[in-house]
This record gives sequence, structure tokens and C-alpha cells, in this order.
Amino acid sequence: MYKPKQLVILTTCPDAETAKMIANALVENQLAACVQIGQTVESVYRWENTVCQSQEVPLQIKCMAAQLEAIEQLVLKLHPYEVPEFIAIPIIGGFGPYLQWIEDNSQS
Repeated sequence: MYKPKQLVILTTCPDAETAKMIANALVENQLAACVQIGQTVESVYRWENTVCQSQEVPLQIKCMAAQLEAIEQLVLKLHPYEVPEFIAIPIIGGFGPYLQWIEDNSQS
């Protein structure tokens, strides 16, 4: 079975301030090489049997797979949501120098 070395992790935050706080903590602690903070999106979701709609700020976290658990713990510690989105997507290919840059700038 293929085990990816690098991941992209997706999450969303309720506002830009929270997104910046989480992004900075991940990069400063070398858990992620890069965190992209996206433009505000409109999310429609079901929560506690009610259809809800709110604006959120998406994050794309580029990191090493070995740091998945540590990243999850930090995101959950800093995130205000009871059940935040946290989805890890394996990187199965890409530009070699960029993938090496992720490794060089993250704890392996």
C-alpha cells in the first residue's frame, strides 16, 4: 500500500483572525511548510438537525504525513468549533523540488 510522505489538510475557520492564528502556529512550530488562507466562502451544512449557513475562511495546510496527529491536536486546541472540518488528502505526485521544499520546511 502506498504511504504518502506529504499531505494537504483542509479546514475552515469562522473568521480571518482565527485562520491567521492557526496558520501562524502551524508554520512557527514547523508542523507545516505552508498554510494558505483562502477567501471567505459561504458554507451550507447540517448541524444539530438544522440546516445552517455561515461564512468561513478555508485553510490549505501543506505538511508531512508524519505530522498529521500533531497538526490535528494543535488545530483542535486553537479552533473554536466543537467539530471543525479536518480532512487530510495525500499528495501522490507533484513537482519534485516543491515536495522537497515541504519536507525541508516541516518536521519530518
